[in-house]
Amino acid sequence: MDWMLLLQIVGTTLGLLYLWLEYKANIWVWVIGAIMPVVHGVLYLRAGIYADAAMQLYYVLAGVYGLCVWMRGSKNPKESAINHTPQGWILPLVACYVVLHIALYFLLSEFTDSRVPLLDSMSTALSIVAMWMLSRKLVEQWLVWLVVDMISVGLYFYKGIPLTASLYLLYSALAVVGYMRWRRNVGKVS
Repeated sequence: MDWMLLLQIVGTTLGLLYLWLEYKANIWVWVIGAIMPVVHGVLYLRAGIYADAAMQLYYVLAGVYGLCVWMRGSKNPKESAINHTPQGWILPLVACYVVLHIALYFLLSEFTDSRVPLLDSMSTALSIVAMWMLSRKLVEQWLVWLVVDMISVGLYFYKGIPLTASLYLLYSALAVVGYMRWRRNVGKVS
């Protein structure tokens, strides 16, 4: 079997499990979230999507961080509730995205042979922000993921990994469903 196809199958399977656990706001999302990036990292390196490949290291670390935050929150009901993003956090989150996007674009443009530095850096910077928002159980993280997913669909089809692109197409639809579910559950402990 072709390595690229095998990596896509395993990554897609883990991705579906991850999304289901995220939708349910289940703490096991972080365990899968620390395993799945290893598979995707290898896949993206082979496909020449370097920022997304590097992003996988962040996802492993974010998985460990998210698990710790959610475990701590399970002892404090207020911290483990689903909430909206506080107004005071929006500008810092946007600023963080902009700085990350510019830095990643520069790195990809200057130090790699990437043919997709704009979209690769954009989806990666947004993913970093969305993952942090997920660790805080913020409803709007789903909207950020929706943008990441839609960018990724085109990027992955273009880079010749259609199974992974299809997974992100499904992620796009499920981001809308997840957003609606989490919005209904604001203030509830998961």
